This record gives sequence, structure tokens and C-alpha cells, in this order.
Amino acid sequence: MLLALTRDRSGRTWRLADTCAACASPTSLTAVVPDTLPGTPRPLPSPYPSPSVRRPCPGLAERVREMLTYLGTALPRFTSPSARLLALQCALRADARGRVRLPAGLLRGMRLRASGELWLELAHAGWLEMPDFRALPLQLRLLDGAVLDQAPGRRARCRAAHWALRPAPLALPVAAPALRLAALVLASHSPTDAEHSTDMDVLARLCGHSPQQTGELLDRLVTTGTLGTWQHNRVTDEVSWQLPRPQARTRVGQPSPGHQIPQF
Repeated sequence: MLLALTRDRSGRTWRLADTCAACASPTSLTAVVPDTLPGTPRPLPSPYPSPSVRRPCPGLAERVREMLTYLGTALPRFTSPSARLLALQCALRADARGRVRLPAGLLRGMRLRASGELWLELAHAGWLEMPDFRALPLQLRLLDGAVLDQAPGRRARCRAAHWALRPAPLALPVAAPALRLAALVLASHSPTDAEHSTDMDVLARLCGHSPQQTGELLDRLVTTGTLGTWQHNRVTDEVSWQLPRPQARTRVGQPSPGHQIPQF
């Protein structure tokens, strides 16, 4: 049983009564009174956000994963990883009319400013119109009508596009587009728990590679320390992976464990 506070429609009368949770949830103008203990002081709100608040909203990774999944079917099977990264940014930043404005700084940061062949690749697929490279910021129009029916607002999708540039906790500062896309796909499929999994066919399709090439990309992510471990169950075709464990940072000027200071 719960203690519920109900207000009538005039707003003049309030009623306090015991009710069950099933009855309290659908009742309008009703609020559940939280449990309190007599003499127990309420904790003061901390002026600093908790670590969970500082983390990116789970909705960002979910939006990126949904768009990557859609692009996996909308684009040709072996569309290059660079073109997929570019299409992702365009799709998430498009307005209701399919128009996209990409600042030069964004394209330089993605190392795609002078990659005209990527635009040709997406144009030949019938996904967008070739932009005018003389105009800054770069402006273009998407031809994919399904992108125009996205449910989240443009501001929320722009935040997801920004997260996709550095997808925590698998952000790569400098890497080849194929490796960056593989890390982005894994990050968008990685919830808060320690171990994650998905089908190899799904992973390979989103990365735009064959399963063998996708396995090689995962090996490279492990080698660089971006990924902890991964394994492929060939019976179920399931790929599972673990994120690397956080390591304590060594202070500047302080020797790391096992490091011997030379004696002179």
C-alpha cells in the first residue's frame, strides 16, 4: 500500500489516503508521498554532479545505434567506412526538409574535407545530392525520405551526432576510418554492464566489412588497448566483448610501479 495525495479538479481540496500502486499510477492529479523516517534528516543535494550525471545520456548511443542499423540497410552492403561515417553525420544533422549544413571544422576533424569520392559514393547510391564545395559551411540535401521521418528532434539528434565523433568509452583520437567505425559500432551497442554481445552478421553489416575483416578490426582494437577482449562463438554466431579495465593514472614526475630511478 502507498500513501497518495489526490487533488480535485477545482484545486481547492486535497485528500490523503492509502491506495495500492496499481490504483495510484493511472489516477489523475495524484502524487505518491515518499516514505520518510521520523528524525531522519534529508540529504543535502551535492553542488557537484555525480559521475553518472557526467556520463553521456544513454539515449545518445541508442540514437546512433538506430541510425547505424538503418544505414546498414539503406546503403549498399560494402559502402566504405568513411562514407558510412559521413552519412551518419548527415542523417543526424538533417532538418525536416532533408537539408544539412556541415561546418568546415567538422569535416576537417573527421579528415573528410577533401574526400570528394565519398560524396560521389553516396550520390551514386541515390542517398544525397552532390553539394557545392565552394560554399562554406557545406550545404547539401538528402534524398532518403525515411531520414525525414525521424522521431527525435533535431537538437537531440545533433547531440547524438556530436557523441558519435568521440563515442565514449571507445573513443579513438586518431585512427583509420574503418577502425573508428568499428569502435563506434561497439560503443553504440555497449550498455553499462561489463560484457556485451551481438551477432557477427549484424556487426559486420554495420561495419561494412565481411565477418573475417570485422574480426581483424576487433583484433586491432584489442592491440591498441581500446577494447579489452572479444570472442566469436561460431555455433551461435554471437560476438561478445569486454571493455578495458580503467587503470590508475600515474602522476607526472612520479615513477610508475616497477620503475627504478637511476642512481648517479
